[in-house]
Amino acid sequence: MNLTRDEARARAELITVESYEVSLDLTRGSEVFGSTTTVKFGAAAGAETFIDAVTHTVHSVTLNGKSLDPAAVADGVRIQLPGLQDHNELTVVADAPYMNTGEGLHRFVDPVDNEVYLYTQFEVPDSRRMFAVFEQPDLKATFAFTVTAPSHWDVISNSPTPTPAATSASGDGGARSVWTFAPTPRLPSYVTALIAGPYQSVRSEVTSSDGRVIPLGVFARKSLMQYLDADNIFELTRQGFGFFEAQFGCPYPFEKYDQLFVPEFNAGAMENAGAVTILEGYVFRSKVTGAQIERRAITVLHELAHMWFGDLVTMRWWNDLWLNESFAEYMSHLAAVEATSFTSAWTTFASVEKSWAYRQDQLPTTHPIFAEINDLQDVEVNFDGITYAKGASVLRQLVAWVGPEQFMAGVREYFAKHSWANTELRDLLVELEKASGRDLDDWGRQWLETAGVNTLVPELDLDSDGTLRSFAILQSAVPEWPTIRPHRLAVGFYNLNAAGRLERVHREELDVDGERTDVPALAGLRQPDLILVNDDDLAYAKVRLDPKSLATATAHLKDFQESLPRTLVWNSAWDAARDGETPARAYVELVLANVAAETDSSVILVQLRQLATTLNFYVAEEHREATTAAAADRLWELAQEVAGGSDAQLQFVKSFALLAGSTTQLDRVAGLLDGSVALDGLTVDQDLRWELVASLVAGGRLGQDGIDAELQRDKTASGQNAAALATAAIPTPEAKAAAWESIVVKGDLSNALQGSAVAGFMRVLDRSLLEPYAEMYFAAVPGIVATRTHALAQQVVVGLYPALLTTQATVDRTDGFLASLPQESAALRRMMLENRDGVARALRARAADA
Repeated sequence: MNLTRDEARARAELITVESYEVSLDLTRGSEVFGSTTTVKFGAAAGAETFIDAVTHTVHSVTLNGKSLDPAAVADGVRIQLPGLQDHNELTVVADAPYMNTGEGLHRFVDPVDNEVYLYTQFEVPDSRRMFAVFEQPDLKATFAFTVTAPSHWDVISNSPTPTPAATSASGDGGARSVWTFAPTPRLPSYVTALIAGPYQSVRSEVTSSDGRVIPLGVFARKSLMQYLDADNIFELTRQGFGFFEAQFGCPYPFEKYDQLFVPEFNAGAMENAGAVTILEGYVFRSKVTGAQIERRAITVLHELAHMWFGDLVTMRWWNDLWLNESFAEYMSHLAAVEATSFTSAWTTFASVEKSWAYRQDQLPTTHPIFAEINDLQDVEVNFDGITYAKGASVLRQLVAWVGPEQFMAGVREYFAKHSWANTELRDLLVELEKASGRDLDDWGRQWLETAGVNTLVPELDLDSDGTLRSFAILQSAVPEWPTIRPHRLAVGFYNLNAAGRLERVHREELDVDGERTDVPALAGLRQPDLILVNDDDLAYAKVRLDPKSLATATAHLKDFQESLPRTLVWNSAWDAARDGETPARAYVELVLANVAAETDSSVILVQLRQLATTLNFYVAEEHREATTAAAADRLWELAQEVAGGSDAQLQFVKSFALLAGSTTQLDRVAGLLDGSVALDGLTVDQDLRWELVASLVAGGRLGQDGIDAELQRDKTASGQNAAALATAAIPTPEAKAAAWESIVVKGDLSNALQGSAVAGFMRVLDRSLLEPYAEMYFAAVPGIVATRTHALAQQVVVGLYPALLTTQATVDRTDGFLASLPQESAALRRMMLENRDGVARALRARAADA
């Protein structure tokens, strides 16, 4: 199933692909579909190569009119192609399997009405699961799909949906039709798409900068249409169109733009050209937080940005995946701030994306942004915080380094030169150098070709009256990644005003380079109440506060007038707790004392998640139970103190339910569920009910009968997933054994149900329930990786790792497992190293909290 870069490079030098014609029959039952591919391509005469095709059965292979024996040339993954000519035509007739893993052509049955829904997910190497294809991004071609499907379905692809033509009935007598799509522009196969089923849609349009009227569509399953907020999606899409076309100097490159909310999706969304698929969880059927609404908006803008960066211009090989994703991530936040109502998106970026990047960059598996991708397995584990979040953070630093106007001028020239082609990083840097006049060779080497995060610390020399004699910024790096980098950043001075609010009174923007950078412009100023290095969050670096600033921040964190500097201080406190520099319980106290005053929903969400992580892993074991109980009690108080019906109240209730463990706490959860306890303004809707059910199940207050009764109220896909989580959370040895059997031994759950069951299995108040499974986990993992797709294997390897058994014994078990791994198990080794690091870090943090 793997493909090496050397193989891809050799194949790209050998062949040039012209076109694919793909005929699919989706009326052959629930296991397989018919797939016939005709591909035209040029090659060096007399050479041989292979085409990728993950198949159930290959019926025939015809190359240039000559029939090849499928038994001799096809192995279920590749088809060998000997004796090529200058111009070639290959036809492969096969049956391919439907998937339930969120990869390839995924098949889902809606429990509400038993309707079948299909969608594709091809990134990284899974278009080969639907048709025979030269599966690599630099072999672009046109794609013409012809689809036979039930007549009552809608069928959507990259090209506009044609009027279907009726054809003969299927074997079961059902009406069938044929959709014949026009060829696409030249695309990489991973952004082609097919979405089919009785999806319903809402239609609109937008006028492109070149005057074309672009049809817009938003799609969802029939049973979800009542919850679909299509107007919001269309508004964001129009705002994104206007912003990106102006910034890129290039009209939208495709004929239409559809956005389809699909079930059991593994990621947030996928940038299929003109047919974006989006996680169905973004169709909100219950009250959600502002953080979730903002995340959906960022996702919509991220995928729209990919229509230019990724689809119109495509990376040559997966080592530039980071640029593809980082660019879309940066541009989506920029568009949110400058073109939509989500004007605090940079605060969210600092809180969510950057904290992800900093965490990933401190793992033993961290890697340069420009990573060496030797094969497809390397790619699959590289959809990480470096590729997305650090890359986007460094792009933001690059914009500050070259200047915003110069950056966009270079981007516009890049699109003008390379539309419909494949590029490498250097192609973009050349245009940025021309536009800015900056030499980016050194910058690129230091930022893109090395790993690790620097730490910046202010150094103050004061007169007796508090005037700064000198000010410097000290930069350090960890021994494993000792690079000292250039930074463009701002230093902010903050004072408490008469109203008791922290307001910025001075800002100094400068270049920082080397281990020490003096800032003479600050000499002569009085020391303020708080100094914030990296104010405005332009740079990618961890920041520490001087003693006076730290005292001010601790006492007045909630008193910042602006959300972004407050978030930067939150991040600094979190870093220090994770690194074992400050006691974990001090961080818990900081969160509980200040989170109710936080105005940004995404920041509240992140702080509550980090609070849970701190309680689970970083608080010393002898204090963990009491500290968790006290934190839950305080969250309950906060839920009563904040405004009824507010975003914060909903988040505090959810966090309380997650932590609830005492008799009194579980009584409150039960009261919320049955209505005997009420909080002013809080609506206990179906999704919140499931969170309360899970809390009661984990606490031993509700069993399978209660779960089944709740599922009767909610016979939906969401209900099934929530029930799977709750069932696996039943705190008995028998229930844990049954969950283990289902997840690990049988392994027949869909990606969504398996993910829910894994989460439920690990949700315990009594951690001794997990002890029997530590050794079983290490015994099972190699077989799971060998037999399951990457998405399903990763759920198990990461999700079932016994991290909650936070002991040296777990570290030692992991070390023994790693020592026994063969060299070729690179993806498993990486996941296990990251698992181990989480426990080792927790042990260090606990020691600091003892």
